[in-house]
Amino acid sequence: MLASLPPLGEQQKPRIAFFLPTLDFGGVARVMINLARGFLGRGYRVDLVAANATGAFRDHVPSEARLVDLKSRRVLASLPALVRYLRRESPGALVAGMTHSSVVAVCAKKLANVGTKIIATEHIEMSSMLRGASRWRVRMVPFFARRFLPWADALVAVSKGVADDVSRVAAIPRENIHVIYNPVLDQEFFARAGDELSHLWLKPGSPPVILSVGQLTEQKGFRSLIKAFSLVAQQNPARLLILGEGPDRSRLEGLVADLGIGDRVGMPGFEPNPYAYMARAKVFALASEFEGFGMVLVEALALGANVVTTDCPAGPREILDNGSRGTLVPFGDVNALAQALLAALDAPRRNISRETLNDFEVATAVSSYEQLIRCTMVEAAG
Repeated sequence: MLASLPPLGEQQKPRIAFFLPTLDFGGVARVMINLARGFLGRGYRVDLVAANATGAFRDHVPSEARLVDLKSRRVLASLPALVRYLRRESPGALVAGMTHSSVVAVCAKKLANVGTKIIATEHIEMSSMLRGASRWRVRMVPFFARRFLPWADALVAVSKGVADDVSRVAAIPRENIHVIYNPVLDQEFFARAGDELSHLWLKPGSPPVILSVGQLTEQKGFRSLIKAFSLVAQQNPARLLILGEGPDRSRLEGLVADLGIGDRVGMPGFEPNPYAYMARAKVFALASEFEGFGMVLVEALALGANVVTTDCPAGPREILDNGSRGTLVPFGDVNALAQALLAALDAPRRNISRETLNDFEVATAVSSYEQLIRCTMVEAAG
């Protein structure tokens, strides 16, 4: 439990920096941008520091934030540039997204010899990520986590499941890991959900749509989802719409063709505003093998879609409140997923109040990070 501290005056507020690999599509970039927007709204000066500031979310960086591009091909290679940034700007705190960014951040602080507080954040289960990993950089994550994460001034996990897993894998006492759910919901989110949508499948009177959103990778389980939908399509006129881009596109398109459901499955690519789709889809489906959190689940719940998700070790079960807000099915069980989708198609759309999802509000997360940063500064001063 963090101590309650009095509010700061405008002149007392330190510069807050957020360090991330890229601005490419993915949960970490969205989390950092949402936090940046929230801190700006509270009168803080904010830097978004990217190892490489390219990616689809570059256009979403708030205009009031300063974007710092370290122009590095990899996060590890950005260490010298991050050292120079810290020496030049010495922000009050730097929030680093993901293990490798946090490792570089704590090393940069030591080399720069500045008082910046490093807040390391973990967004995914290490043990799930390591399962079947072949690249040495992935297999070395536990070593780097055990060696360098204790150097951070504070460590945050985005769900209780991630916190428990990081504690086991990285041998960090569980009581030293703070849980702060990702910032998802704010007025801009709901405003964008109301944007006009031209997709013909989501016009009034059209057959119901099952929507899924995510990078087209093996982790996201889209093969299982497509196979489950092929069973659904035998009993229901529904359509499946998958928003996202990634290396598995050709394999997934081949599977759709093999199953003979090409006229019922759409894969239009990356969509910068999936919320307008969520607001109109009957069902939202997530078939991932593992998730650290699952921002899309919060978004779909907030916009009234019936949610069906695999019961990942972390994230989805917490977001769905052990199944009271949606349906949990075992990963890889195509028949169970198909049955859950059929039931969700037959049920009316949900109406979950925004107050019920308060833990996932941007304002809630910003308050938690703000309090954590201030407590680390008070402890250092004491």
